[in-house]
Amino acid sequence: MPVITCIEDLRVLAKKRVPRMFYDYADAGSWTEGTYRANESDFQAIKLRQRVAVNMENRSTRTTMVGQPVAMPVAIAPTGLTGMQHADGEILAARAAKAFGVPFTLSTMSICSIEDVAEATKAPFWFQLYVMRDRDFIERLIDRAKAANCSALQLTLDLQILGQRHKDIKNGLSTPPKPTLANILNLMTKPRWCLGMAGTKRHSFGNIVGHAKGVGDLSSLSAWTAEQFDPGLSWADVEWIKKRWGGKLILKGIMDVEDARLAVNSGADALIVSNHGGRQLDGAPSSIQALPSIAEAVGRDIEVWMDGGIRSGQDVLKAWALGARGTLIGRSFLYGLGALGEAGVTRCLEIIHKELDLTMAFCGHTQIQNVGRDILLPGTLPRAL
Repeated sequence: MPVITCIEDLRVLAKKRVPRMFYDYADAGSWTEGTYRANESDFQAIKLRQRVAVNMENRSTRTTMVGQPVAMPVAIAPTGLTGMQHADGEILAARAAKAFGVPFTLSTMSICSIEDVAEATKAPFWFQLYVMRDRDFIERLIDRAKAANCSALQLTLDLQILGQRHKDIKNGLSTPPKPTLANILNLMTKPRWCLGMAGTKRHSFGNIVGHAKGVGDLSSLSAWTAEQFDPGLSWADVEWIKKRWGGKLILKGIMDVEDARLAVNSGADALIVSNHGGRQLDGAPSSIQALPSIAEAVGRDIEVWMDGGIRSGQDVLKAWALGARGTLIGRSFLYGLGALGEAGVTRCLEIIHKELDLTMAFCGHTQIQNVGRDILLPGTLPRAL
């Protein structure tokens, strides 16, 4: 077993162990993938001020996200098909998050259902909602999240229509994989993955199959999803969902100051500066570039978080310094899951926490609550939009 010291080590191992179509689904963007790459590279351009002769004892990265105590300002982001990176992937990731003390978010497009995760973890988690044309289904989905004791609802606003992701098209992405010659040959090189999948009954979208009208088997699911994402989603729908849900509401996919102000007006409890991991509008700015102006505009009125491109604890600290009071990780935990299952997600969180803790100390702070923009070198900050 190789020594795992960073998220990149987990990525390399995941690429070896996860079938090509599912690895590419996680590790790809839309069109040219320019925004996907900028999410990472724009973080790397930001430089830190190293301080010395500062007492580094008694450090703490603890804070809260929508009132929930967290071990660090990090939550696991909602990611579709997580259970295809590793058998029962959503359950494993939720368990790792619970043990570490960070929130886990279950996607509408998960393989394990809301009920599966609730039964396996016995702990509150967050649920992410896509808005479908079938409002009866959405109402039932919200009610199921309530029944499962989900502690926050995360409404994704930037997937009314689907961005074109070339690799998914070329790979013929499907859940489970179609028995084509190319898929069979690729799966033959992934024995650990195949053995895990043989040991679980969860191979399709658990929140949808058997719950949505007209979706009783795999053959009808793809047609249903293509038809169901609602391009007419509006702020009126956000208010309707908030009222139906009645609990903590988080809005994901904000990239513009004007939209951020509308998010505040909607009564949401937090917003996430996010370009969907560079998987929707290619050519949009990176999340870290969009963050400062949004945090400055509305950070006093709503919790501002961000996701996109976080591959280290240093990235978390940079985002905090630029106004994010929480961050979400998607690909980083998926690499851990694909590489080593639950232990890999735990290792991902350990790596990010250690990097965050040490970098904070090197920058002259022992409490994350006291970290501000002064830890960043001014000439390296993201350009104002």
